[in-house]
Amino acid sequence: MRMPKILLSLLMTALVAVVSLAQGLPLVYDVENTGADCPEPSFPTRTELPTIEPLTDPFEWSDRSGRSTSFADWKCRRAEIKAEIEHYEIGEKPARPDTITASYAGGTLTVNVTVNGKTLTLTSAVVLPAGEGPFPAVIGMGFGGTGNLPADIFTSRNIAQIPFNFGQVMAHQQVRGSEPINALYPDLTYIGAYSAWSWGVSRLIDGLELVADVLPIDLKHLAVTGCSFAGKMALFAGAFDERIALTIAQESGGGGAAAWRVSQTLGGVENLGATDRTWFILDLFQFSSMVSKLPYDHHELMAMIAPRALFVLGNPDYIWLADESGYVSCKAAQEVWKTFGVPERFGFSIVGGHGHCALPDVERPEVEAFVDAFLLGDSTVNTSIATHPYQYVDYNRWIAWWGTDNPVFPNRDAGGTESVWLEPECGTVGDNWEIVKYGGASNSYYVMAQDGLNSTSAAPADSAGAIYLPFTVNTDTTFYVFARLNCATGSDDSYWLKMDDGVFKKSDGLITNGWKWGLLTSAELTAGAHTLTIAYSEDGARLDKICISSYPYLPTLRGEDAVNLCVPEITSIGEDKTNPVDYYALGQNYPNPFNPSTIISYNLPEKSLVTLKVYDVLGREIVTLVNEEKPAGKYRINFDSVGLKSGVYFYQLKAKNFSEKKKMILIR
Repeated sequence: MRMPKILLSLLMTALVAVVSLAQGLPLVYDVENTGADCPEPSFPTRTELPTIEPLTDPFEWSDRSGRSTSFADWKCRRAEIKAEIEHYEIGEKPARPDTITASYAGGTLTVNVTVNGKTLTLTSAVVLPAGEGPFPAVIGMGFGGTGNLPADIFTSRNIAQIPFNFGQVMAHQQVRGSEPINALYPDLTYIGAYSAWSWGVSRLIDGLELVADVLPIDLKHLAVTGCSFAGKMALFAGAFDERIALTIAQESGGGGAAAWRVSQTLGGVENLGATDRTWFILDLFQFSSMVSKLPYDHHELMAMIAPRALFVLGNPDYIWLADESGYVSCKAAQEVWKTFGVPERFGFSIVGGHGHCALPDVERPEVEAFVDAFLLGDSTVNTSIATHPYQYVDYNRWIAWWGTDNPVFPNRDAGGTESVWLEPECGTVGDNWEIVKYGGASNSYYVMAQDGLNSTSAAPADSAGAIYLPFTVNTDTTFYVFARLNCATGSDDSYWLKMDDGVFKKSDGLITNGWKWGLLTSAELTAGAHTLTIAYSEDGARLDKICISSYPYLPTLRGEDAVNLCVPEITSIGEDKTNPVDYYALGQNYPNPFNPSTIISYNLPEKSLVTLKVYDVLGREIVTLVNEEKPAGKYRINFDSVGLKSGVYFYQLKAKNFSEKKKMILIR
């Protein structure tokens, strides 16, 4: 059917408007905060704030009077987000003072900021390329002029390097009221580090403006970058200063790209209750147990950078970084750039297989693309980057409510999908399985193979090794079999599965961080009755619940009520086995990396004199955690890192003739 001319005309007009909008959006601004004159929102108390369990709508006005996706309104909506983050999370970022002087000599930029008769001095050893310039520049957070990114990415492109020495503003672990910035602003002794450090970056940029006649920096092409706690630093700096054209936030974790709300649903990650308190205002932690009361989240922190450029790097190998949450947050933030017609200005890459803050080869071209596009102005490179391992994570459920007045999660089976929930302990359970009572499990029970029973090369031959779960579906389509699991190690993370009369297939690599949902398999099913058979492979793999769904994303929390609920016969009590310990062992600390505390476990097969000590990388003893005689048994001890800096540490257990040392990583 041919499109009516009037409809075609309207469509073409709309397309021209979108293209014009995208082409006209600034890549950077001349001022630190374009919304400085916008009205400030009100700041309700925690009890007065509404509960919003999904992610907050970045386009909704703070007073909930409506929403606007017009770019003309973004300046003031962005200012509202800024004000809320300052009020509830990091404290006020002071505006540019009237008295700032700067000089550049001997390769060093010096900026003097004077407030209330007190002066704070910033210095930066600038690395300039050969030639006259002006040169684009990268401001590196924490560890040199390029953060943790390889310096040759920038030197090979004639990009200047400007280190930000954050300790000149506030120490990594601040003493509230005693930091350099506190001398200038004695009324802001409560502020968090990310307010102070963002202020310091802005004052460094002020200095660059003041010495522009002698230091040839292209002020239209400034970038900031950092990793870990400095990745957060870069993200806040880019969000709070619109003179920054490109922000690269590397492995910023909780309090960075990750959304507080999403992190709260994950285990062993840097959530609001576990992050470093010196980085934020103490009032933030009143939301630790009710993050749904925050009137914003960190997808909006990232969105503050729009329409400028942002590239987010993650590393899923480090559970603490909460990169599943970072993925959901990135997908939510991306909607802002998409709405304004410039999706290519935002990208993210979450890739494992490398050390913390080490850029792998596969991500290097992605970083280079953003550098080429937004520092060098190369419009031919591809910056439409969205690399991640979370294809079964449903980010859309967190934002589906946007544009409505109903901030709730959508029903899993909306839109014609179908899900069947099953409790394994309520199926036909073979004698070689144990049913364990545990309050943290769905229906208060989970199942696992009896100790010592492993069948990794083939499924067990008899029915004693299997669990039979009959179920019925009403649709002819692909169904995904998800399971709520607790598989702590690579030696306890597999099952055998078959659908109906098919052959057993092994589902392996199911390691989890506590109880998590994972995908076991998928199958083409016809409407009618079926049977899922699960056989054991490794004896340490715990299985709590099954979801068979045509919806291709992981369930959350404990899921919905199962169709086969029962009260099973209990064959074991509690999650921890009561078998005697017959060997010495020192476990890997959990979580790792950690902040601020971690659990160290060890086994004693007999009464022993035990020492457990922590050392730094130079072999200096940090603390003795245990130094006494202990009876045989399994032990868990908490190690709190108060007063320690980020880095690698070692812990060593000695008992009789046994001695073992392991490495752990503290990430602030």
